[in-house]
Amino acid sequence: MAEPGPAVRRRSRPARKRSRAPVQLRAAASPLACKRLSPSVEEASAEPPVWAAGGECTNDSEEDMFGDYDSFYGNDSLLAQVDDMEQVYLQDKDMDIKAAGEFMLGNLQSGTDQRKQSDFSTSENAAGHKAERDDGFQMNENDLIDNKEEPGDFILEDLPSSQFLYLEEMDELSSASRKSAGMERIDNYMNSCLDKISSPSFCHVAEHREGNTEFPMVSKCDLSKRESLKDHLKSAMTGNAKAQTPLVSKTKQLKEAILSEEICVARKTIESSSDDIGPFYGLPSKVKDLLRQFRGIETLYEWQHDCLTLESLHQRKNLIYSLPTSGGKTLVAEILILQELLCRQKDVLMILPYVAIVQEKVWGLSSFGVELGFLVEEYAGSKGRFPPIKRRIKNSLYIATIEKGHALVNSLIETERIDHLGLVVVDELHMLGEGSRGAVLEMTLAKILYTSKNTQIIGMSATLNNVGDLQKFLQADYYTNNFRPVELKEYIKIRDTIYEVDGKAENGFTFSRLLSFKYSSNLEKADPDHIIALVTEVIPKYSCLIFCPTKKNCENVASMVCKYLNKEFRAHREKEKKDLIKNLKTIGNGSICPVLKHTIPFGIAYHHSGLTNDERKSIEEAYSAGVLCLLACTATLAAGVNLPARRVILRAPYVAREFLKKNQYKQMIGRAGRAGIDSAGESILIVQEKDKQLVQDLVNSPLENCYSNLLPEFTKGIQSLLLSLVGLKIAVTLEEIYSFMCHTLLGVQQQLLSKEKSLLDIIKEGVENLIENGLLKGKISEKDDNSQSILAITQLGKATYKGSIDLAYCNALYRELKKGLEGLVLESNLHLLYLATPYDMIYNCNPDWMIYLRQFNQLSAAEQRVADIVGVPESFITKKASGQAIRKNMDSAIINRLYLSFVLYTLLKETNVWSVSEKFNMSRGYVQSLLTSAASFASCVLHFCEELEEFWVYKALLTELTKQLTYCVKAELIPLMEVAGVLEARAKQLYNAGYKTLAHLANANPETLVKMIEHLSRCQAKQIVSSAKMLLSEKAEALQEEVDELLRMPADIPGAC
Repeated sequence: MAEPGPAVRRRSRPARKRSRAPVQLRAAASPLACKRLSPSVEEASAEPPVWAAGGECTNDSEEDMFGDYDSFYGNDSLLAQVDDMEQVYLQDKDMDIKAAGEFMLGNLQSGTDQRKQSDFSTSENAAGHKAERDDGFQMNENDLIDNKEEPGDFILEDLPSSQFLYLEEMDELSSASRKSAGMERIDNYMNSCLDKISSPSFCHVAEHREGNTEFPMVSKCDLSKRESLKDHLKSAMTGNAKAQTPLVSKTKQLKEAILSEEICVARKTIESSSDDIGPFYGLPSKVKDLLRQFRGIETLYEWQHDCLTLESLHQRKNLIYSLPTSGGKTLVAEILILQELLCRQKDVLMILPYVAIVQEKVWGLSSFGVELGFLVEEYAGSKGRFPPIKRRIKNSLYIATIEKGHALVNSLIETERIDHLGLVVVDELHMLGEGSRGAVLEMTLAKILYTSKNTQIIGMSATLNNVGDLQKFLQADYYTNNFRPVELKEYIKIRDTIYEVDGKAENGFTFSRLLSFKYSSNLEKADPDHIIALVTEVIPKYSCLIFCPTKKNCENVASMVCKYLNKEFRAHREKEKKDLIKNLKTIGNGSICPVLKHTIPFGIAYHHSGLTNDERKSIEEAYSAGVLCLLACTATLAAGVNLPARRVILRAPYVAREFLKKNQYKQMIGRAGRAGIDSAGESILIVQEKDKQLVQDLVNSPLENCYSNLLPEFTKGIQSLLLSLVGLKIAVTLEEIYSFMCHTLLGVQQQLLSKEKSLLDIIKEGVENLIENGLLKGKISEKDDNSQSILAITQLGKATYKGSIDLAYCNALYRELKKGLEGLVLESNLHLLYLATPYDMIYNCNPDWMIYLRQFNQLSAAEQRVADIVGVPESFITKKASGQAIRKNMDSAIINRLYLSFVLYTLLKETNVWSVSEKFNMSRGYVQSLLTSAASFASCVLHFCEELEEFWVYKALLTELTKQLTYCVKAELIPLMEVAGVLEARAKQLYNAGYKTLAHLANANPETLVKMIEHLSRCQAKQIVSSAKMLLSEKAEALQEEVDELLRMPADIPGAC
């Protein structure tokens, strides 16, 4: 009989229950990820007795530092149990190790399961009660397998480090044990436990065999030399207790560990296509917290959950999904983007239709990038690097316009990095059917599909009809839903009667109500369409949008509504409206549009392309904040930034002079209804009697089909595609080109081609045209056997596709650059500006000849020589200004281009859009648009020149010019304007407040910014700081890449082994 072991005193503590769910089912199943719950069991009022090794109940204790501490894993002291086992072992030398292991594991595991058999005594003879131990062991085996209870109260910070490590080890062991079955599972677990104990008595355990093979006896071990197991554990625990506490916060360490663990779990989940999608759709739970923090999103809509859990997405199939405007499509795309960046560790390309939306998205996602450790890179206007920097650690999210997205994909294919692009997301997929931009988008997607089998494509739109063609083109599944967070009610108004759109009615409409607003005779003449009656039903309490056919009509409607509104409208948020006017004056350097000055006090403004970027941003922010309650706008707002309203009014069923298309109509009325604010949204289309039948057809007709624009847009479409296919070596023979073209949308829809020309005929014609223009080399014969002849690209052709130059202008650009080499005037940048003036803007230009002559006379003699060099002599300008007839024909394209270069030249000197627009009698919006287009075109010309050695002199010159055109501000403001969302007016405020560099902004305190910068909200301040941090991180990564490249050992060192 063994001697009674030393008694252990128990401290009164709450019972702690802990069980483990399988790790595969929940990412938070590990101790680090468990949610900490409040204690659910009251503290015991009396100290429970403890059974000593001899079977006697005692409360005495030896005085040591661990004897007074409870077992963290049950109600028995760990050291007491270890001591008991030692005593039993010493008394019965002949007991086999397997039995000892079973005994130990039974006791320890019974503590884990909260002593389901509390009367099990550790003092009984081990050999005499072997059957009982086997029964107890079997019970614990079942507990290991079947225990599914939720974790109880367990405060990790309270644990000594030794117990914390033990907890982690037990979790790993239990996880490993579930991967096998039967006795093998338990034996493996026992071996792991024995290894953890590190007892010398077990030093010669043989390798595990199948069946019930006995472990070898321990007689070979020198028991007299072994250290007491209890002393061994006490020594380890004492060492841990004496270890210095790290300076890093344990809570912070745990949070980082949770994020790291969940990312790993999510990555494994995605790679294995498991049904277990982790804590938040395969993403760390921090993503859900960030959505709540940055977007106010608590839960997803049901359709969003259904879409994210589609089997096609788990199988990485391409997907097209379509929902009404404001249905929440973008959030699904953003979650998929985060899955790709964080879980699969691949780069992502997001293609958006307009520069303003790209900037808004970069602004919005930079905060996520800073928190989750990925880069957000802007590819719009003149911004973007080709090819993009290959990042060492972080992955990149490229947010690009359609044109920049195409150039980016070309550069990735050329550098054989297209497989690093894991996901491409396309917003407004219906733009495939819209002109030259649709053609460029089709080329981009076709190249990705053809060159990379690992890149997934996700397309979304609110207005799709012939989805079958798009599915076939993109090899995609399709998901659709009619969900809208806010109900939309459609109405039309004819005279003073309002009808509700009803598809079940015979003519599509049913009577709703009569307008009750009383009009005077004067008001009836001024407002025959009853716009004032419609808007005053909702403003100022709710918001309203009025879509107008033209820019001028927007301004007229805004002025007319204000003229007849009551004075009480001025009192609504009066101070904020005064601040807005003050801000607009600052933006215009003291100038403000007289229409806005009159309308803003009533809470009304107009919104169209005639505004500068700063003005548009200020008006949009004021509308979103409720300071402005009515915007009169053009159709571009419907496809641009998200500005919803309670009521949307369509002033007429026209966009400019063209009758409204169903897609446009759906985009406009989709702005009605604000999720979380309105219970319903309304749209009212004002219809004249003459248009009644057309409107009936419009409302009841299906959406327009989406057709390929590769053929209609000849130079920007199919010819440009053929050139780049050969240049990138995607396809270099007619046969290969035809194979590629069959996989485009044009190839899918080739049955719509005229019978006179087949797809192959169109390809041959395009290739021949490229050869004639000196862009391709090779011969094309009518004979079929020559379809294998190889085509090659010329240097001019390569420069054209890499510079994204329209093939219609590439030869003219080459000639003008060549001519510039003969006598480039560098006294000022006028000559360079002429070369960087975009060709596509010259046809909308009508010069004012008196202004033309005045600006010419203000030039220096050297600058006037530029006009002679390009082909516009002074005598011609003088005669045109005086109204004299001119017999000699002049190229109007050159004349108009030089005039626009005068505008840009003046703008760079004065950096004031307002003053320049007044000097040239142009709208400030047009001047701003010219500047943006010139910056983008200068970037294209730079890439064009980089491919032609003869134009080496232009490289440095155009690099600096592109930077000047991009920002068009004083040099000290440029570092601040590089930050997404910071425009000129905001950059001036920041600079004057002492924030003069990117580092200043990146390290700024948002709360301090709010106090120091006027009209800056807390949300905007946080986004500015996040965007600055993101840009700083990008630049640091780029510099580190250069360092690594310099230090990298070449693989081809002569004489190296």
